[in-house]
Amino acid sequence: MTTQTALWWAVVASGLYHGLNPGMGWPLAVSAALMERKTSALPGALLALAGGHFVAMCAILLPFSLMVTLVYWEGHIRLGAGLLVVALGVYLLINRKHPRFLARVPPSRLALWSFLAAMAHGAGLMLVPIFLGICAPETLDAGHQAAESLMTSNVRMAFIVAGVHTLAMTLAGGVLAVGIYFWLGLKFLSRSWFNLDVVWALSLILVGGIGIMTASHTTPI
Repeated sequence: MTTQTALWWAVVASGLYHGLNPGMGWPLAVSAALMERKTSALPGALLALAGGHFVAMCAILLPFSLMVTLVYWEGHIRLGAGLLVVALGVYLLINRKHPRFLARVPPSRLALWSFLAAMAHGAGLMLVPIFLGICAPETLDAGHQAAESLMTSNVRMAFIVAGVHTLAMTLAGGVLAVGIYFWLGLKFLSRSWFNLDVVWALSLILVGGIGIMTASHTTPI
């Protein structure tokens, strides 16, 4: 229970972290509301960003939810996912350039932008080792755990993890967006912009490393 609780807190914490990161789009929600000169545009933009982020999380997690049904390979899958996350973190640490195609997405398509940004920055991959830990079967005896039942529960869990994570992200980003919109304004944002690229890359390496360590205890050599 302690491990499961920690994993769920990790889902929430990663969501809050993504929400605070300007790279996940909350400044776009502020600018959209200011440009339209309507307060109602702010929650609308935040919902669009949340929708795109949620779809991106599901697009990453759902394939892994099906792979976990291969009970005997569960440890190897977790190990491979951890290595993939670490590799992406190292790549982003070396290559600091933001994908140019994100700048070509018009502001009117915030949901699409949010989906592409989450995929490009590896936001969904950060959840994979955590998700696999939550879905880890208690036993490797497939005779006592039907694959169909496991698949159904894991698919449902993928949506739950993506939903909890996206909700935490939207709340964190929403608080910043509301504060900037009502009290500080875009001038403050332009003067005090904070860059989390290095922290983002290091966090991917950390999460991947934790996934590798936990998987190594369950994977037979």
